[in-house]
Amino acid sequence: MSYQTIKLDLSKDGVAILTLNQPQTGNLLDSQMRAEITDAAREAGRVARVLVLTGAGPTFCSGQNLSDRANLDNLDLERVLRDEYGPMLRAIYDCPVPTLAAVNGAAAGAGANLALAADVVIAKHSASFQQPLSRVGLIPDAGGTYWMTRNMGHAKAMGAALFGDEISAEQADQWGLIWAAVPDEEFTPHCKERALQLAKGPTLAYRRMKEAIRDSWNNDLQIQLEKEARHQGSCARSRDFKEGVVAFVEGRPPHFEGR
Repeated sequence: MSYQTIKLDLSKDGVAILTLNQPQTGNLLDSQMRAEITDAAREAGRVARVLVLTGAGPTFCSGQNLSDRANLDNLDLERVLRDEYGPMLRAIYDCPVPTLAAVNGAAAGAGANLALAADVVIAKHSASFQQPLSRVGLIPDAGGTYWMTRNMGHAKAMGAALFGDEISAEQADQWGLIWAAVPDEEFTPHCKERALQLAKGPTLAYRRMKEAIRDSWNNDLQIQLEKEARHQGSCARSRDFKEGVVAFVEGRPPHFEGR
């Protein structure tokens, strides 16, 4: 498929790199880009073993364009969030393979929450996260109230939403909003190494892992123990488990196939 606002690179090693490719706008999320991200994430989930989401240029994603005054009166944000942002975010969140957001610069509003939809977020030290919508009379959207609260807790999420302050990548790391902040000069090789690690991993176990961890928010201990047992039983019957054990005994890297 041909894309106009993004790039999707599918490598032989199983890594799909989805790049927001409108650096002249700060990778603002217009309607076309939202649709293309949705399609590309679904495509990557079918053919790749890991999906990496990043931005071209110095900015990861500046979020929704709210500066066009001519269109403000006709802007139906409720519809846009339901019909365009919802499918895009679900395509990333529900992706059957691990997803990694490589945040190369500022991520604001919906742009920050696009990154937080991924399973793992790694950011440059010079990157930042911000929920600035209170400054224009709006609330954090595109999943912001969901992921911020779960990642860094009620108090930090509330402050980030109310004040709209910029949060440095290192602060986001310390607060638990993201997985890691790494020095700028190490960012690209670090993200590549992590993506390859996931691409070589047991994709069946990854799928079960994602489901179990996410469901744990709504389950009591007994239900979660039962879910773990079912998922572990499924993984234990897989070829990947047998290969993992044999590789461990033979002292070699395993060759997982996702089945």
